[in-house]
Order: sequence, then C-alpha cells, then structure tokens
Amino acid sequence: MNYGNIKECDIADGPGVRVSLFVSGCRHHCKGCFNKETWNFDFGMPYTEETEDTIIRLLSPDYIQGLTLLGGEPFEPENQRELVKLLRRVKREYPQKDIWSYSGYIFDEDMVKGGRAYTDVTEEMLSYLDVLVDGPFIEAQRDITLKFRGSKNQRIIRLENGRDAGRLYDS
Repeated sequence: MNYGNIKECDIADGPGVRVSLFVSGCRHHCKGCFNKETWNFDFGMPYTEETEDTIIRLLSPDYIQGLTLLGGEPFEPENQRELVKLLRRVKREYPQKDIWSYSGYIFDEDMVKGGRAYTDVTEEMLSYLDVLVDGPFIEAQRDITLKFRGSKNQRIIRLENGRDAGRLYDS
C-alpha cells in the first residue's frame, strides 16, 4: 500500500485536532475530486512499519482527538489488510482516541458480504471505526455548508462494534 500524505494537525476531517492518513488508490474517480492524484495506487510513498510508528507517535499528544483515514480509498480491497493492522494498534495503544474513515463505497451495500469492497478483514476494520463517512462525492450535490462531508448524498454514520447503519452522527 502507498500513501500520499499524513496530516499531523488536521481540523477538517472530523472533530477536534486529528492525524489524517491519505492512502493511495481509488477506483471511484469522482468528478470534482479534491485529491485526484491519490487515485493511482502507486502514488506517494510506500506505507511501512516506520510509517505506522510515525502515525502512532503523532497520535500521542492529549490534544489529538483521533485518527482519520481518507485518500484515495481506504476501503479498496488492496488497502484494507494494511489499514486493519494500523487500526488494531491504534485501538490497543490509544483506546480513548476516536477513528474516522471516509469512503466512496456505500456502507450497507458495498461493505457487506458479497459487496464490492468486502474482504475477509472488512468486518474487523469496521469494528475499529467510530464514524464512517460513506458515499461517493457527487459534484452536482456539492454543498460547502455541510460539516465533514462534501456532497449531500454522503452520510456520517456512527458505528458501534462495526455495524450500526441507522445512527447518523450529530454534528
């Protein structure tokens, strides 16, 4: 897996001050995407154990509320196996920090058994998330007044134990 960027103090992609990992690789190719360079799975730098250690270190200050995964597409099958290891470690070392992920895939369609983004680690990956912002960016539904999302079709879903499709995040 490659990644394009790590933001050390991100305030746009979830509540509070966050560490955000922008992974590489995305098949959605949304018109108007703000991060087109991350569509390419080879974009950026290789994600290594040192990269993971850096993220863990960046999460250590008390003022950091949590971690956000975005990209690219964290739920591309090629990215899930590496990301689940990171999420497992974050939950073990920082259980008080929250974890958000953005995905162009639809939670209750693509991330279920038989869905386009479902792998043998999808359920575990979801189990570590506190909030999932799902749905592709749709330029015709772009709305800059929305908090933590770019278009009206996208949902902010609070997850409990990986699955709770009905609880939208109150922000």
